[in-house]
Parts: sequence; C-alpha cells; structure tokens
Amino acid sequence: MYPGQTTGKGPSTPTQIYQQPPRLLIVHIALPSWADICSNLCEALQNFFSLACSLMGPSRMSLFSLYMVQNQHECLLPFVQVKGNFARLRACISELRMLQREGCFRPQGTSLQLAVEDGLQQFKQYNRHVTTGAALTCTSLEITVLTSQPGKEVVKQLEEGLKDTDLIRVRRLQVVEITKGVLEGMDSASPGEESSNDESSILGTDIDLQTIDNDIVSMEIFFKAWLHNSGTDQEYIHLLLPSRAFSNISRARDNPMCLKCDLQERLLSPSLLPGTADGSLRMDDPKGDFSTLYQMASQSSASRYKLRVIKALKSSGVCESLTYGLPFILRPTSCWQLDWDELETNQHHFHALCHSLLKREWLLLAKGEPLSGGHSLREPTSTFYVILPSRSPTLLVKAVATRELMLPSPFPLLPEDPPEDSLKIVESTLDCLELEPTYNPLQVCSHLYSYLSSTSAKPQGQLHSSWESRALRKGGQLQTNRIRATVAPLPMTPAPSRALKMPAACKAPSEGFFQPFMEEEAEEEYPSAP
Repeated sequence: MYPGQTTGKGPSTPTQIYQQPPRLLIVHIALPSWADICSNLCEALQNFFSLACSLMGPSRMSLFSLYMVQNQHECLLPFVQVKGNFARLRACISELRMLQREGCFRPQGTSLQLAVEDGLQQFKQYNRHVTTGAALTCTSLEITVLTSQPGKEVVKQLEEGLKDTDLIRVRRLQVVEITKGVLEGMDSASPGEESSNDESSILGTDIDLQTIDNDIVSMEIFFKAWLHNSGTDQEYIHLLLPSRAFSNISRARDNPMCLKCDLQERLLSPSLLPGTADGSLRMDDPKGDFSTLYQMASQSSASRYKLRVIKALKSSGVCESLTYGLPFILRPTSCWQLDWDELETNQHHFHALCHSLLKREWLLLAKGEPLSGGHSLREPTSTFYVILPSRSPTLLVKAVATRELMLPSPFPLLPEDPPEDSLKIVESTLDCLELEPTYNPLQVCSHLYSYLSSTSAKPQGQLHSSWESRALRKGGQLQTNRIRATVAPLPMTPAPSRALKMPAACKAPSEGFFQPFMEEEAEEEYPSAP
C-alpha cells in the first residue's frame, strides 16, 4: 500500500501501483521573470494534462490544485479530479496565460506561506465533504513550488514561515527553481530520464530542492514524473539468482540470492491513449494487457512477484523479433520498511550485477513464477523475460517469446553478393540520408498532444466535484467562468475581527454564493486572530 490509501486484507489491486497522491502546484514567479517563463510553463502543463486526463485504465493522478503567487496568493484551481477533466484544466491554464507579465510590485513576504496553508485548508475541506469515489483515500498531499527566485532562499523562507504549521498531511514539499538555461545536450537525452529531476539537496525540514531548465521539454519531463509510481511501502520484484554458496544445482535454486527491486515503466503504453496506433486495445481491464509484468507485480502483496534467473545469454544471442510488449525498468528498491543495512547491501549487489553483465556482455533469461493462489489441477502458464544491463544502475526487462507463441519463419539467409547494379543504386540512396549516432525520441513528434487536446476539449461528465455542487445547490448558480476556490481562503493579513474577509483576488463574484458553505466551517477552521 502507499501513503494516502486504505489498507485491506486481500492482495493489493492493480490500481494501487498507478495512483499517485493529490498534488498542489504553486507557481511562485516574480515579474519580470514571468514573461520568459509563462509560455513554456503553460505549454508544458497543457501537453502533460492532455496525456494525464486521457489515459485509460486505472487513474494515475487523483486530485490537482493550482495556486499563483505574485504580489499575493491566488487560487486558480481548487482540487479537482484529473482523469477526464481536461476541459477544466485547460481553462485554468488559459487563465494562467493571461496573468500580468509586465510591471512591478512589492511582494508580501507571507504570500507563499499563505498559499501553502490555504492549499492545505482546501485539501482538508475537500476530504471532509467528498463522500464517494477514490478521494476518500487521499489523506496525504504533495506540494510543489515552482519559483524563479533562488531556490535556497525560497526554502529558507518556507522553513521559517511554516515552522508553526501542522504539516502532517504533507507527504512531500519540494521547491523547484526554474533556471534561465535552455535544454542542452538534447541529442543525447532520452524521455523519462530524471537527471534534471534529481534532488540536488534536502534542507532543514525535509524540503526538497531541485532545478529545471526554462524550456518546454524539461518541464514536460518534470511533470511526467508525476505519472510514475513513487510509493516506497513495498518492493515489487524479487530477482532470484542461483547462490554461489551451494555447489549443488538443486540446492542453489532452492536457496537463491534475492535482489529486491522496484519496477518502473519505460514508456506509456499506446494502447492507453485514443488516437494512437494501438488505440483499439483497451486497457481498462488489467487482465487484458499483453505484457503482464506490471500487473502481476502490483497484485502481489504478501509474497512479492518473483523473476527466477535460469540461464545467461550472450548479448548478441537474442533476436529483437522474439521480444514483445512494453519494456520495464528494474532498479534497487527504496522500500522504507527494510532496514538501512539491507537497503545498502541490496543496492551494492544490484550495481555489481549490472557491472558484471556489461563486462561479460551477457543477458539474463528469467522465468516469472506464478503467484500462489490456491490449489489447481492445471499447471499455470509461465512468462519468460530477458534482462538487459544498462550504463545507468538499472536493468531493462522485456518479455520474450516461447515455443507456443512462435509462428513459422521460413526465410533463407541473406545472399552474400547482391547484384552490382542494385547495390550501387541502394548505396547512393542511403548516402543521401542524414546519419544520427543515436535515436532521440525527444526530437520526434507525433502530434499526439494536439490531437488529445482537441479531442478532450469538451467537458466529460460533471465539471464540478460533489463538494462544489453542494455549494451550488445551497447558494445558487455561479455567474462567471472564472474558476475559484469553494472554501474560504486564508486572509492576507491577520483579521481584526471574527468576520471572514476574502482577499480581492480570491473573492467570489456573488457575495451570497459561498456563504452557506463557509458558515459551517468558519468557526472551526478560521478562528479569530489574536
């Protein structure tokens, strides 16, 4: 199980390996930096949410909220469900584009702190009033502050401002400094690499500090990390290798060396997205996936899914036509339930395995061991995988064909000496091509973002969540298209009386709209200022 999810007695469901915690994004950009950052940020957000809102299958993201901090904090989007809600998210991004880009102001020192506290208050009240759906399990929140100011100064500002704030519901608080650089080394980069997403330091009260470049691709990669499973409550894969402590083969298999690993996707499956080549293959049912590794790992709870290595192969000994499905990545586990010594030893052994396989130019052939699920007269089928080492401390896992899946391939060997005239024609044709040393997917665009944005433009289902609908029923209809929070925001300055005062930036268009909803919580959530 992951933080923010309920605990049950049965095996974990496949949904749990996908779902990420609710996220609060606070854009803390001062003028005039906003003019340089706004376009890239909004484009990256729209591209990312065109994917996140369109993904079929289990929901990757549950809730999202957006705040803007310039001269004061402002809630541009209260917490909303992400999946199927692209129309509303795009409207919020459009509002972000229209914010002031020029001029000057005197920012209030407490604005960022108030944005964090206000977002926490929104999250608390959302959980209190939502009574159905996955939001019931959303008990912890991840907060990301995007800033154009020096990151260390922002961290110190937050540490000081939040030292007396109850952050028990905050699973992670990170400050991300947007630098003025552009994406360099793009030719050698690859999607999903987290070099720009690594934590550069952890300061004081566990506030993560990192940097990203001010360009669309870097921001996209940062946001796409939100689609990864980041839970550390369990490891997912046990990689079993014959133990050198036993000379007898049968005993070595019965007492293997076990490397505990986490599993990570390398790619988003095209079958999860409409309009792609494989869009007809729906993935709503996890059992329908032709590559079962991720689902099997997510279903194993009491006993981890096991990959038992049965032999080694030469690196050149596997034909690519025999592999199928999506590739996955194995890395040493970061499960917090293991003690530090075990984590460190496990990581050292894992890195040594990667190093040794590269040195020997070997691959591993592994067999997926079926999960124990009662007694059956029929022997369960097995899936086999090839495990490839990488220069990074990871292993690539791909499903490989077995005898039952093979179709006839009666192709003769390539003739050694093709006709001279044909050879010359083809050689001259190939000479016209531009030669690249590696394939860089970041330079290949399928126009998927624009397709998803256009097909998801219409609202899907009810735009308002149930807690907003409750306010609508009690207070009448909203008379504006501008998205606003439906709970009372924190005051910009200490209130002199018990009366609730909303800052102008967050005030509802109708004074009576939110009043019935706010009266119930005002006494408890917003006590009078000292």
